[in-house]
Amino acid sequence: MANLKKFTVSKNKQKGGWDLRQNGTKRLVHHFLTKDNAKKGGVVKKLLGKPGGSVRFEKEHGGFDEERTYSRKKDPQRSKG
Repeated sequence: MANLKKFTVSKNKQKGGWDLRQNGTKRLVHHFLTKDNAKKGGVVKKLLGKPGGSVRFEKEHGGFDEERTYSRKKDPQRSKG
């Protein structure tokens, strides 16, 4: 498996909305008004660009509800998704 950069979309409790951040560095990639805005229309895929990455979407009150890999060809073959 290729070494994919990992990102998380999580609730921003100070400003409201949702932030896409690179794991480890905590670098802010983009701020969304709603979680739905982050999930629709390939927005995250465009933000990650050609290198792609693995993105986990947090639930508002803890845990994760979804994980996506961009580009799909980089998705591990053994994963259930």
